[in-house]
Amino acid sequence: MGVRSLAYIRIEAQDLDAWRSFGEGVVGAAATAESDADTLFLRIDDRPWRFCIEKGSRDHFIAAGLEFPTEEAFREGVAKLRNAGVELTDGDAATIKHRQVKGMVMCQDPGGNHLELVWGNPVAGTPFVSPAGVSQFVTADMGLGHVVFPTDKYEETRSFYKDLLGFGDSDEMRVMLPDGPEQGLGMSFMHATGPRHHTVAVTEFPSPTGLIHTMVEVSNIDEVGLALDRAVKAGVHISSSLGRHTNDKMISFYMRTPSGFDIEYGCDGIQTHDWSRYTPTVTAKEDLWGHTWDFGN
Repeated sequence: MGVRSLAYIRIEAQDLDAWRSFGEGVVGAAATAESDADTLFLRIDDRPWRFCIEKGSRDHFIAAGLEFPTEEAFREGVAKLRNAGVELTDGDAATIKHRQVKGMVMCQDPGGNHLELVWGNPVAGTPFVSPAGVSQFVTADMGLGHVVFPTDKYEETRSFYKDLLGFGDSDEMRVMLPDGPEQGLGMSFMHATGPRHHTVAVTEFPSPTGLIHTMVEVSNIDEVGLALDRAVKAGVHISSSLGRHTNDKMISFYMRTPSGFDIEYGCDGIQTHDWSRYTPTVTAKEDLWGHTWDFGN
């Protein structure tokens, strides 16, 4: 058994106040009482936190926490990585306490993306209440959402997640750009053992912030529309208009975070509870409708 879900992400930011305003007022996450002048923790469900924003000298993605469902699965996964010669760093007691998990190791995928592999299923013990009135984020055994990583070693990075971390193919597409390569840029969407269509995707697109985007899912289209209204009112850059993807059927829009990468904010993503019966797709057209892009600066 491999990775089940995306547990959390860590982000470096120059302006924590901007992230607090964006996280609470637009996304609808809640800052925790443990947040201070150097670290902002944001909740979206019964976990102690899902976003950790750390004050630093740049705006950049730090790491993704990928969660194994049990200690046994975690140990098996770590052993497979070690046997494959992947360089691992064990989390010390202070780091494990900070992440509020029971065990962790750190590594990089072949594209240089930083991963924290964890287990422990922590719960906050207090109800999540959205300051923006969001009724529910869709998480549970599907985790936080998904992340899309850049890589200049496309096939090697795909193999790392599939062969060593237990991911499976959900969908692949080639993105054709006016000045891009003739074969297009590859995008590979991979599912963990949880039911979310994809937990990790890798793409040949570059990203100066270290991440293409992350995704949060809410319970219905009205919540998506209300978030879009909040984003526009707050002056947040809308990277993509509302649309529906072909592969995971998510209805969503994309907005720019204070750290420069995007958050996809969506609903109605398909779920698969028996991956042995799933046939991976090859998507020729990214969207059924919508998603007009404005990458901005």
